[in-house]
Amino acid sequence: MKPSLNIKDLRFSYGETNKLLLEIHDFSIKKGEKVFLKGDSGSGKTTLLGIITGILSAQNGEVTVLGEDFTKLSYAKKDALRGEKMGYIFQLFNLIPYLSVLENITLPCRIHSKRKLNLDGKTPEQEAERLATALSIADYLDKPITELSVGQQQRVAAARALIGTPEFIIADEPTSALDHSQRGKFIELLMSECEKKETSLLFVSHDPTLASFFDRTVKMEEINLASKGSPL
Repeated sequence: MKPSLNIKDLRFSYGETNKLLLEIHDFSIKKGEKVFLKGDSGSGKTTLLGIITGILSAQNGEVTVLGEDFTKLSYAKKDALRGEKMGYIFQLFNLIPYLSVLENITLPCRIHSKRKLNLDGKTPEQEAERLATALSIADYLDKPITELSVGQQQRVAAARALIGTPEFIIADEPTSALDHSQRGKFIELLMSECEKKETSLLFVSHDPTLASFFDRTVKMEEINLASKGSPL
């Protein structure tokens, strides 16, 4: 069985700078594996997620995601794969301000037909309501996203990433704005959704108390040699 993620000899720096931000020789995630990634601010976590999701491109190395070599795909093809097969909970949410909560959650199913096909006969609205109920935001489905609190918006972003059962979920600090009760509901839902179809999960957080929910913990400082001062 092919891994969901396989990284070999990755090197990344921004623009013309000589500052190497990422140097990762070997990092992989098996299908269905749930990985907790932790690291200090500036250790390269968000940059790594950008490369895995195809938003950023590495200068060197091999980045294979869901069987596709991202170093050889066009941005358009990476964008399509991300939308069809990946759920990304952005650290800054990236919600659409002029859409309602319901419209934000169902957006992946409206843009990418393959996500809609994974709903097992449900409509996107029915699935959105199920996810919203589990995350205690069902009462806000018809409201503009701008009327919600930061914590509520974070739960909308989570529901949007989960809808349509993607094969690989990337979560960048997805519980940062949640209180203890809502954090527990989110983690329970996330694990349940991943187990449905052996969805792989890469979860970034500063909260070490969450690590026990995952199959293994990876420290960014241990896999990223650039954080140890490796020269370009």
